[in-house]
Amino acid sequence: MRVGVLALQGAHRPHVATLERLGHRCSLVRAPADLRDIEGLVLPGGESTTMLTLLRARGLLDMLREPPLIPVLATCAGLILVAAVVTGPRQTSLGWLDVEVARNGYGSQLDSAVVESDPPDPRRLVLIRAPRITRVGPEVSVELRHRGEPMLVRQGRCYGATFHPELTADSWLHRRVFGALDGARAADHGDATPDALPALPSPAAPRLPVLSPRR
Repeated sequence: MRVGVLALQGAHRPHVATLERLGHRCSLVRAPADLRDIEGLVLPGGESTTMLTLLRARGLLDMLREPPLIPVLATCAGLILVAAVVTGPRQTSLGWLDVEVARNGYGSQLDSAVVESDPPDPRRLVLIRAPRITRVGPEVSVELRHRGEPMLVRQGRCYGATFHPELTADSWLHRRVFGALDGARAADHGDATPDALPALPSPAAPRLPVLSPRR
């Protein structure tokens, strides 16, 4: 599968490495022509307002107004780009996912943490200035939670994650969204359990800060 990875700004390189480990070909998306012939799309983490500015400047924003019919993985800032409503502060978005998100909803860079999702599917989640999903529409399914809060959502073929799956050795989410080609398993950690993953930099007791009401 040829997967396009938005590469205007942000953490696109780790996504490319993960996808190539699964046997996919990657195209860096920086201009409208780069969207041709892709069979999947990744919108990575970064700074969502900067991404919006660059999407407009490069002529990509209007082309992405309609949700594509291909698999999409939107992570962190990418989730903000595809949410129907963005707060903290409000900003333009593509609206592919019927969710409302609060930018930096779990705190600042200092509040970044590695947490584990709730059973029955415990996964290691890397949160870096993560958005918080505050509303989920009726057509959206919640795929993962942490302490009861949505961390991974899906609507159709579009997945939105508050976390950075590309920063762990376990490529389970890329595998779920895009699949893996024959022979990729030996080079991939897709079947690893959380205990088998390498140690990640994290606070001694990772926790999610409480989102205080804005005044």
